[in-house]
Amino acid sequence: MDLKELAANALAQNKKAALLVGAAGAALLGFGLGYKYMRKPEKAVRVGVVSQILIHPLKSGKAVPVSVAECQKMGLKSGELEDRHWLVVTEEGNMVTARQEPRLVLVSLSCRGGHAYLNGPDMEELKFPVKQLDNPIHNCRVFSKGIQGRDCGDKASHWLTSYFGDEKTFRLVHFEPDMKPRRPAESEPLFPKFEQVAYPDYGPVMLLSEASVKDLSSKLDQEVTTERFRPSIVIGDCEPFDEDSWEEIQIGSVRLQRVMACGRCIMTTIDPETGMMSRKEPLETLKSYRLCKPSEKHLYKKAPLFGQLHTVKKTGILHVGDEVYKITR
Repeated sequence: MDLKELAANALAQNKKAALLVGAAGAALLGFGLGYKYMRKPEKAVRVGVVSQILIHPLKSGKAVPVSVAECQKMGLKSGELEDRHWLVVTEEGNMVTARQEPRLVLVSLSCRGGHAYLNGPDMEELKFPVKQLDNPIHNCRVFSKGIQGRDCGDKASHWLTSYFGDEKTFRLVHFEPDMKPRRPAESEPLFPKFEQVAYPDYGPVMLLSEASVKDLSSKLDQEVTTERFRPSIVIGDCEPFDEDSWEEIQIGSVRLQRVMACGRCIMTTIDPETGMMSRKEPLETLKSYRLCKPSEKHLYKKAPLFGQLHTVKKTGILHVGDEVYKITR
């Protein structure tokens, strides 16, 4: 083969390579442009404003209103207070809520300076360290699902047992960061499999609007307050039940994703001011107009729906007064 033929072959090979590279580049460019135009841009529409932020450190205990909170993957946090990270249990480790002991709604747990404080009607304040690493870890159950909790000591146990005035012994446990969380998906398949919580019933964040509570109150002989329904975030400046249609919302830097409605139970009949359970209202009224669609009965059964359960897509800081935006695409 002479020099002329070699040069011709080399030129042909270079042209082929160039064509292949060009075709691959064009394909990638086309894919990128296609993805860009297939992926619809987000649109944010203002739907309300944060009117209350409520942390419930003790499951079924009194709410702690705060003006600022961290919205973490497992729920709200303010200082040393983390939402539903303390739990009352029996000696066997079974959870105790206001369903069994309605006066639990009057018990408050607060934290400052590395100590927790228990308060309740006609009881002396009890102070104990938040971290008690020498105390045993109990295997507990929340809705029959296993989870651990660090025992908060005999003094806390005596305080609770005395408060309830029951023959049974009660203990207080605390969920610590290195403990294995629960997975809501094990009980509610609509939740993502990777989602984790400590002692909440299911979701890390429950959202409710003031207008929905006012709508319910207008149908009752006696008004009810948002605290009765134990939300994490209360939204103002919207219409009743607008929150039902907010699939994804942005509050400041926080992004929340709706998973399902909150099915209501006998706990809604406990007055948060007196600890008395009526076993009737407002649950019966809710059942008269807030039942699910027939196609959703496998999820909610006969429970009326009031409020929405969310997961945290993006963590951040929440403030009372933050505007709330519905995200659409």
